[in-house]
Amino acid sequence: MDCMELDVGVDVSKPLLDVAVVQTDEEFQVTNDEAGWADLIKRFKGRKVRVIGLEASGGYERGLIKALRKAGFRVHRVDAYRLRQYARAMGRLAKNDRIDARMIARFAAQMPTREPYVDPLVEQMAELVVARRQRTKDKVRLSNQLEQVRDPMLRRITRQRLQRIEAEILLIGKRLAEIVASDANLATRDRLIQSFLGAGPVLSHTLLALAPEIGEVDRRELAALIGVAPFDDQSGKRNGKRHIWGGRAEVRNVAYMAAMTAARCNPALRAFKERLIANGKCKKEAIVAVARRMLGIITALLRTGQEWNPHHA
Repeated sequence: MDCMELDVGVDVSKPLLDVAVVQTDEEFQVTNDEAGWADLIKRFKGRKVRVIGLEASGGYERGLIKALRKAGFRVHRVDAYRLRQYARAMGRLAKNDRIDARMIARFAAQMPTREPYVDPLVEQMAELVVARRQRTKDKVRLSNQLEQVRDPMLRRITRQRLQRIEAEILLIGKRLAEIVASDANLATRDRLIQSFLGAGPVLSHTLLALAPEIGEVDRRELAALIGVAPFDDQSGKRNGKRHIWGGRAEVRNVAYMAAMTAARCNPALRAFKERLIANGKCKKEAIVAVARRMLGIITALLRTGQEWNPHHA
């Protein structure tokens, strides 16, 4: 039995998996299907694998993650942007699947990464949340087009498409509510999130599906994960303006819209926003700060298991 600890990288594509091992310089390729996953697991069974890193690839990595975790391997997902910056810092400007697999293995071994959150219901919710977002974008696009359409037939067709999209958005929302209601843990977390004045089902379902770490990480880490945490921009005597960067854009967009609502209807956050604006913050900066405060409050609600109480705001 090989006693050497191994760091493995997997570059995922639809048909193939390119695999590389840091310590032994092994490189091989298997198919991205059940037979290929079984072959990959067989090659490392009985060996000391410290971590298997892989990059998100539009969902083509999901089956592999489940198979590896079921076999007892520690699997980490690598952020694509950070991986590319890491490769450039290493002086590796060329890019192909074999090189990517080696870079993923080195990155997973040396840099902090996160184990993917695997829950069938959460994955199902994530698929529905993404589908709803896509249809919402289509609705906005078609609504804008309708304003410029003059031909009666085209206007009728566009209205019919809009009605169909609106009906699909409602159906997706109902399906998400059914999934949440079917699981006691999800139902409890959903109830706690929606107890906050300004948080509705869209925000709650998006957080549960696309930010399942909420309630398990602290408010600062959550703000950084979602992309509403301000980062310093200082060097020597220069004191640049702090700005948000990175994070999960699809969650941040929903949180921003929810913060706009909360800043109007929630007295505590409305006062918070007005105080920021009075102190010189622009409206957009104030709304981002409201979103950050809102997420911190929701994190506290999930940790304590207590619903929002405006008297304790």
